[in-house]
Amino acid sequence: MAVHARAILRAVPKRSPNPAKPAPARGRDTLRRVQRDIVACERCPRLRAWCTEVARTKRRAYRDEPYWGRPVPGFGDTQARLWIVGLAPAAHGANRTGRMFTGDSSGDWLYAALHAAGFASQPEATSREDGLRLQDAYIGAVARCAPPDNKPHRDEIEACAEYLQREFVALRRLRAILCLGQIAFNATLRLLASEGYGVPRPRPRFGHRAEVVLEPPARGPKRPVTLLASYHPSRQNTHTRRLTRPMWRAVFRRARALVETA
Repeated sequence: MAVHARAILRAVPKRSPNPAKPAPARGRDTLRRVQRDIVACERCPRLRAWCTEVARTKRRAYRDEPYWGRPVPGFGDTQARLWIVGLAPAAHGANRTGRMFTGDSSGDWLYAALHAAGFASQPEATSREDGLRLQDAYIGAVARCAPPDNKPHRDEIEACAEYLQREFVALRRLRAILCLGQIAFNATLRLLASEGYGVPRPRPRFGHRAEVVLEPPARGPKRPVTLLASYHPSRQNTHTRRLTRPMWRAVFRRARALVETA
């Protein structure tokens, strides 16, 4: 059964109210704690209504499968040196499977490239129970709920910014960040600036294979981080050949080189 977006969205606010931030986690934060808090998040009524309805009505091809229908936590190696930042879960991808970039065409591109570069144990991702393991890589996103038309609102991105920041802090061996798309690139730049990293001026601009090294604050345990940008492997980019397989594989070869030489 098709999900009628206009009917669903008329029933919820067009913009989410300013979310109340939870109390900071006590003690040393961990990725497991961040994952738990993401799954329990109810900050954005528009997104929660949409994800719930998609999970209820389903796509015909998946009508016999249970849908996750909740915010999607990060996934990967807690000791990762590479952090991949995407835009948001897909309605019938991660919103169905409960794992980032799993069960859709973007994930097909991502995990094949991660496997070829030695970051994933297998080239395919179909479910949380498929045995896939990431090695030296962790995957997050700017927004943790699937948005209608794949377009989260600015206030919804801001509501999720805390989770992105907490993942960054918890990834203590981080050396490189791969941003998939302009929104992810800009959000990550804002995050690093808020953490005291020196953002060059003029401010770096998004472009495929754009690369910039950001120096950490003078005091603290963090090391320099290299920000690497790529077009997102969405069908809009892959079907139009704005992003080709050779272009995509080259990004992951560069990511591998960055974490090995940092």
